[in-house]
Amino acid sequence: MNMNKITPSSDADVLKRAKRREQKKRDIRRFFRVMFSRKIVVVGAAGTLFFVLVAIFAPLIATHDPNYIQNGKNLLDPSAQFLFGTDMYGRDLFSRIVYGTRVSLLTGVLSTLLATLIGTFLGMLAAYLGGVVDMVLMRICEMMRAIPQLVISMTLIAAFGGSMMSMVIILCFGGIWNSLRMMRASALSVMSNDYVLAAKLSGEPMLKILYKHILPNSVSPIIVSASQSVGFTILMESGLSFLGVGIKVPTASWGSIINEARVYLITNPLYALIPCACLAVLIISLNLLGDGIRDALDPTLRGES
Repeated sequence: MNMNKITPSSDADVLKRAKRREQKKRDIRRFFRVMFSRKIVVVGAAGTLFFVLVAIFAPLIATHDPNYIQNGKNLLDPSAQFLFGTDMYGRDLFSRIVYGTRVSLLTGVLSTLLATLIGTFLGMLAAYLGGVVDMVLMRICEMMRAIPQLVISMTLIAAFGGSMMSMVIILCFGGIWNSLRMMRASALSVMSNDYVLAAKLSGEPMLKILYKHILPNSVSPIIVSASQSVGFTILMESGLSFLGVGIKVPTASWGSIINEARVYLITNPLYALIPCACLAVLIISLNLLGDGIRDALDPTLRGES
């Protein structure tokens, strides 16, 4: 008897898997087609990619040590040796802006990612458990959202310091609550579906239900919100550094560079304008890319309704 003979049921399983793989490929192609259907989104993606590459290859792009002080070369104009000139301490401004790109992107992306993960889990937990857990989480959420994030961040920085890791954790703490509210609202709309009720009745563990059934069907708004929050988080980090309570010197940060340069805005305008322009272009690019992701995840724009 041939034990390797393929049965009709196994043929059907192989065919179903092949169809699922093909459907996933079509969904991915459709996602990118809708996402980049507007030229302005392509511009935003290109701008974001440019800054990401600058951050990754900062040691290769920078022409000098960003923290090296060259005596007697303070506030030099742009030249072949110093592409953007030098700052008030004689440090190469181009190299500091290049390394500042890495600081801004890492801080913005990591804090937004952590805030989204924690907020998403807590939001699903509030929707699934309800009762006291839901009430406590939502009261905490309302209390934290009532206080301006800038005030919370400045208070926590005063307590824990302004290192890069501290900034990531502090900005993450401020961003959790928006993700929590959005995920709770999205998960509540999924909870009443038959497949979630069937999973509960069959005795599936809570974490499996959250991961397998609720998360995939309610995560789209969270992805859109996270993609559009990165720019705000970078702006928040730069604002705190500008106020002198963010990432501490000598670490290169766009906000601290702008803070140092404000005194020389009339006599040496490029000192302040270049980091301001980089910050504006990066945030605009991230927001345009976030708009494209929103369009791609919107069922009405994908032709599903």
